[in-house]
Amino acid sequence: MKTLTGAKRLKLALLLGALAAMGPLTIDMYLPSFPTIVTAFGTTPSLVQVSLTATLVGIGLGQLVLGPMSDVHGRKKPLVVALIVYLAASILCAFAPNIGLFIAARFLQGFAASAGIVISRAVVRDVYSGRELTKFFALLMLINNLAPILAPLLGGVILAFTDWKGIFITLSIIGLLLAIVVIWKMEESLSHDMRVPSNLTQTFKNFQSLLKNRSFMGYALAQGFIMAGIFAYVAGTPFVYQTIYGVSPQLFSVLFGMNGIGLIIGSQVVGRLTGIVSEQRFLQTGLFISVTSGAFLLIAVLVHGPLLSIVVPIFFFVASIGIIATSSFSLAMESQGHIAGSASALLGLLPFILGSITAPLVGIAGEETAIPMGVIIFGTSIIALLSYYGLARRKSMET
Repeated sequence: MKTLTGAKRLKLALLLGALAAMGPLTIDMYLPSFPTIVTAFGTTPSLVQVSLTATLVGIGLGQLVLGPMSDVHGRKKPLVVALIVYLAASILCAFAPNIGLFIAARFLQGFAASAGIVISRAVVRDVYSGRELTKFFALLMLINNLAPILAPLLGGVILAFTDWKGIFITLSIIGLLLAIVVIWKMEESLSHDMRVPSNLTQTFKNFQSLLKNRSFMGYALAQGFIMAGIFAYVAGTPFVYQTIYGVSPQLFSVLFGMNGIGLIIGSQVVGRLTGIVSEQRFLQTGLFISVTSGAFLLIAVLVHGPLLSIVVPIFFFVASIGIIATSSFSLAMESQGHIAGSASALLGLLPFILGSITAPLVGIAGEETAIPMGVIIFGTSIIALLSYYGLARRKSMET
């Protein structure tokens, strides 16, 4: 596939954006239904949060498997198989008879959804490089970031007409539609001569070389830890907003969706100004915004401030992700074209593995306090900043 421009470029962005949005849709759409799922299964909030953890682990491990697989077999075939599995897993979630099977189905659903995330990123690297890579990824982020806005809103609307099962039926329909579009419309972006041998040893060597690359790992860890903070926010806000502050599922969906606007603003600023401001400068700015907003959020939860004192710093924290994710992805992937699938997998793995740790920790002190969420968001922001300056920034200064 040659570098695309014009209408073809937009069509590719729409398709890849929809595929990448499988992650946010799978994670976010059912968030407004957390309290009702607790009641439906007669379980505890912590176990429902474990279902989110299982999804995050599935998405992380799935990228680790499906990313390298796409380097071997091309981008299209693994994607089609994963979408079919996603359809089946979504139906299983809807009709799970108990919380245990529901958690297992959520893991499988996350594993399959990871294909859309990791393979869409690899396709971007197949087609673009340099500043064009940054610009196209910013366009992809614009489309992808609509998912965190629309997913909880759609979930809230579905809950107004039916129960939580309707959310997973909707996700199964989305999986089916994407499978049809990929089969009939998506072109293979990785030519046969660019594919790597099906060699497990070589796959491990690829990951080993990435792990030893200080610059790559600096960007990957910065993005990974900041996303771990995001997953703490995702797991914590349904209970913080609805249980502590008493907002309705519909208002929660609005508040949650508003933060997607911040994501869009952040990513589009990077895309529009990438020829004027360097990706390094954007990444530094995003990290400082995340640390500052995390500090204000921590203060607000410690003094149990009003709802607005929670909503505002969270908005800026989420907005910083648009800046960080766009710039760090471009910087990390630029020199990894020969193993784009493996690099994309590792970039995708870290956020979800780290997020699977932080997500259940937000409920460690119970439903009536937001302090764990504030501590985790601020702490992960600090670690992300230190990772960048200790590895990627230091390496660039040395060279």
